[in-house]
Amino acid sequence: MDDGIVIGEGVVLDARPASFATRMLASALDIAVQVVVLLGLLWATTGALEIADGAFTPAVRIVTIVLVMVVVPTTVETLSRGRSLGKLAAGIRVVRDDGGPVRLRHAFVRALVGVGELWFTLGSVALIASLTNTRGKRIGDMLAGTYAIRIRGGRVNVATVVMPQGLAPWAASSDMRRLPDGLALACRQFLARTQNLHPTSRVRVGNELAAQVERFVAPPPPAGTHPEAFLMAVLHERRDREWRVARRAQELAAEQAETVQRLPYSIPDPTT
Repeated sequence: MDDGIVIGEGVVLDARPASFATRMLASALDIAVQVVVLLGLLWATTGALEIADGAFTPAVRIVTIVLVMVVVPTTVETLSRGRSLGKLAAGIRVVRDDGGPVRLRHAFVRALVGVGELWFTLGSVALIASLTNTRGKRIGDMLAGTYAIRIRGGRVNVATVVMPQGLAPWAASSDMRRLPDGLALACRQFLARTQNLHPTSRVRVGNELAAQVERFVAPPPPAGTHPEAFLMAVLHERRDREWRVARRAQELAAEQAETVQRLPYSIPDPTT
């Protein structure tokens, strides 16, 4: 699972905080890239302005520094949904506290605060804040409401599908169309991770998935059915039905194979 399971508005289900070493590696790579870009732009703009008019050199330097330290990181994190070059290499992503993708506001706050806690203090403030926070948040994350998660190399959790009590009669008599593969997988991943999700995210994602699955089921579940119980019942019933269909197909294929090996009636067998 390289990119995790993302559903709805980009909500990441496998939202485990990234380790301290991984975050530091990603930050070091990002800063190294920014330093190279910054030095290259300063060298290029300074040389050009000295030829034209050196009076604009200080202003251009300030604009260049703001561009590299704030504008570029904000744009990259917004467009990539929390994945800069360093985070991509380290296999992590920045998400909101509820597991959703970062927006322009979150990326801007992180980049703006990062000027002080990463650049002006050489990362010491970010280091202390990350070590004292359970999710490894730096000050920019605390103000933006974000944190870094590991999305590569994690265990693939699979939910144990059982029929919820009281839903078996409804499931057996209902009409269930085949679920899209992506939706079925998202439901399984969600049910396997319910204990690790934030309560608010768990309720919201469960209702969202149940609403999507309900379009493929008729009649709807009994009134008052919990969304997670509904999802579990649908997955269990679909699994049993698909197993019966596959078993019948195997039996039919075996019968057809036996039939084609026999010659039609009244045609002599050349081997006898």
